[in-house]
Amino acid sequence: MNIERLAAAPGVGPGVPGVRIMLRRIFWILGIILGLALGAALLGPFLISTQSLAGREPASAAATPQSRFVEIPFPGIQGIELHYLMAGPENPPADAPVFILLHGFTFNAFTWRPALDFFARQGRVFAFDQIPYGLSAKLTPTDWDGPNPYAKEAAIAQLFAFMDALGIQRATLVGNSSGGTLAMEAALARPERVERLILVAPWVYAQRPTLPAAVAELPQLRRISLLIGRKLGEGGLLDYSYADPGRLDEERRSLMKIHTRVANWDLAWGELLNRSLSSPVTVSTRLDQITQPILLVTGDQDKLVPVADTRKVAERLPHATLAVLPGCGHVPQEECPGPFEQAVAGWLRGSDPDTASPKPPG
Repeated sequence: MNIERLAAAPGVGPGVPGVRIMLRRIFWILGIILGLALGAALLGPFLISTQSLAGREPASAAATPQSRFVEIPFPGIQGIELHYLMAGPENPPADAPVFILLHGFTFNAFTWRPALDFFARQGRVFAFDQIPYGLSAKLTPTDWDGPNPYAKEAAIAQLFAFMDALGIQRATLVGNSSGGTLAMEAALARPERVERLILVAPWVYAQRPTLPAAVAELPQLRRISLLIGRKLGEGGLLDYSYADPGRLDEERRSLMKIHTRVANWDLAWGELLNRSLSSPVTVSTRLDQITQPILLVTGDQDKLVPVADTRKVAERLPHATLAVLPGCGHVPQEECPGPFEQAVAGWLRGSDPDTASPKPPG
């Protein structure tokens, strides 16, 4: 059989002119679709405005009666203003314990407001807004000429600078979610300044995408980070952080979004999110090096950091105690203050917290 002639025979194979024309049209259409998709991916982000949202106030205008401000040094910046809350005796004994409360991702110092009086009964307590959250500085690239203030190392340095500014030599760090991660990193970096750790659903094993710095710095990704920052700034994670969002009131929702009253908040959030794209969470590789006594607290209804993750952290830490609070979500310090305080008080007295007796909030 002559295969070449068969291939060219009428009605057979791709050699038919009509088939060739049809294939060209299909590839042409696919090329247009691919080009449009690529163009949208490359050019679409440029439709995201980089102008800060209008009509915003200075942080001082949004401050509450409890608000305090302090300026800390940082390389390449003319000082960073931090907003904080404080409770406890004005002139405490020299040996009075100090608690530094660290909020989680998209939250601010007001997440600790229900627990301030409890910690104040134990000693002095300070809760500050990590930048750019709450009413702390909203830094953009024009504000610094040196290290990125949103890098992990910068967050650790700013924590100790805050302690220095207030004359605190040593403290118990209390961290929720990513604030717990920061507390552990600080304990590893300066163990002599960290007495104990109380970690509330710490972000250790939860995964998020990370990219090479060169990719994260692409203008398209910078604008996408800004868009995501604006969306997160609306406070949606607050509902997801509660086992029962019906427990939230309007005052709590308003305090969650207090940053939206401050000038440049969205640009600063975009910078933080963009920097986080190239900053993987690696503290899980060093858990066995943390030597301080540690209490881990988690709600059994946590939707953001699974209880199994917190149990795994407790198993890896050399000196850890775990308390699981029934009926509570990711922020038990504000959703379930009674059971949370009971667990912490028992541990501070030197005994294991009673994980059976705490009752779900009514």
